[in-house]
Amino acid sequence: MQWRGRRQSSNVEDLRGGGARRGIAIGGMGTILVIILALILGKNPGELLQLVGNLQTQQAEAPQGPQPDDEAAAFVKVVLADCEDVWHKLFREAGMQYKEPTLVLFRDGVRSACGSASSAMGPFYCGADEKIYIDLSFYDELHSRFKAPGDFAMAYVVAHEVGHHIQNILGISGKVHAQRHRLSQEEYNKLSVRLELQADFLAGVWAHHAQKMKQILESGDIEEALNAANAIGDDRLQKQAQGYVVPDAFTHGTSEQRMRWFKKGFTTGDLNQGDTFGMDYASL
Repeated sequence: MQWRGRRQSSNVEDLRGGGARRGIAIGGMGTILVIILALILGKNPGELLQLVGNLQTQQAEAPQGPQPDDEAAAFVKVVLADCEDVWHKLFREAGMQYKEPTLVLFRDGVRSACGSASSAMGPFYCGADEKIYIDLSFYDELHSRFKAPGDFAMAYVVAHEVGHHIQNILGISGKVHAQRHRLSQEEYNKLSVRLELQADFLAGVWAHHAQKMKQILESGDIEEALNAANAIGDDRLQKQAQGYVVPDAFTHGTSEQRMRWFKKGFTTGDLNQGDTFGMDYASL
């Protein structure tokens, strides 16, 4: 993918440095110590508490010096910027306004509005805070565990999560999640598959329009994305994990389905072709 030297998104919270684990903890003994220090110095305790809190926030949001995965971070920032440009254009053409998501880079674990999560979960989108969470070690995992190397494999992953953001702001995700306690697990899983395949389609739509707008693709890029989609299909992952496949437990779609919907989005670039909810489940 052609990405070096291009605009990087500023909608990024970089928590890789672990700054939140350093400094005085506000709360409990930390608060008492700050108040005592303020009295000794003749300062307003409230102002000093606010100052320390602001410093902690800045530490938490800024990495502590160069990071080993800074190049991967720069790459996903460029992909996010491309997603912003494409979706602003498509929403504007549809008479709507696009609200940009925030990308959170973390290491090992993170706390989101959807709860705490470890790197083992892989990249995810939280609709409650409209943020995409990515531990960049997943870049290496695509190569080593999933045998899906290449920068555009990671671009597909980012674009898929942005697809979930699109679904969230259009109200699609909310309608699906509202059915969680009304349907059997099997039926709800089918809705989840429809949601995930649509996000794959939206990732393909992004690739189509990003190529038209910026000529980002290099030889083999689409194959890298399709390889990644193939590698994380439910059937393939179940087969690897337990030696057999349970279709009723699918939540993301088969390898073939994920590749087909991404490719459909890329080939057509037409949002009207992505209604995974309006067709028979067996036809997906």
